Amino acid sequence: MVEEENGGVDPRLQAIKAAIRVVPHFPKPGIMFNDITTLLLRPKVFKDAVEIFVDRYRDMNISAVAGVEARGFIFGTPLALALGAKFVPLRKPKKLPGEVISESYVLEYGTDSLEMHLGSVNRGERVIVIDDLVATGGTLCAAIKLLERVGADVIECACLIGLPKFKGGCWLHGKPVYVVVDCRQ
Repeated sequence: MVEEENGGVDPRLQAIKAAIRVVPHFPKPGIMFNDITTLLLRPKVFKDAVEIFVDRYRDMNISAVAGVEARGFIFGTPLALALGAKFVPLRKPKKLPGEVISESYVLEYGTDSLEMHLGSVNRGERVIVIDDLVATGGTLCAAIKLLERVGADVIECACLIGLPKFKGGCWLHGKPVYVVVDCRQ
């Protein structure tokens, strides 16, 4: 959790959490969907969220930020620009032209895949994987596997929102997960 020097909670976190709308029973009954589109309508809060990520990764020599489609693109592109790193889109199947590699993963209601252009990440490059939310970790694990297959050094996964089990010291596929705020339910 982001904290101030005096040990208190960073006031940006309260604003971020308050700006996320919870939509019950979306996309299916029983799911409490944490909607970031309401956060995006508040430029200062959106900027603060991006700055929290920038502050974390500024001195880690990150060469690429891999954003998971589609909401990972929202936070990943400004982060990549601020770090002077390239942005690598990890897309759903058949969305990228040219030669791609793919990694499948299991969802609670089926399976899906992520694809990445071959040559977008080189062996040894230091990469951050970013998405808006981590719930089960399946998508992030697939992203890590995809990047590691081409020899990338995945440093960490970053998510704006995470289930409480992902706060503090959680790891996926051997990589740490950084979560800014817990899910609201």
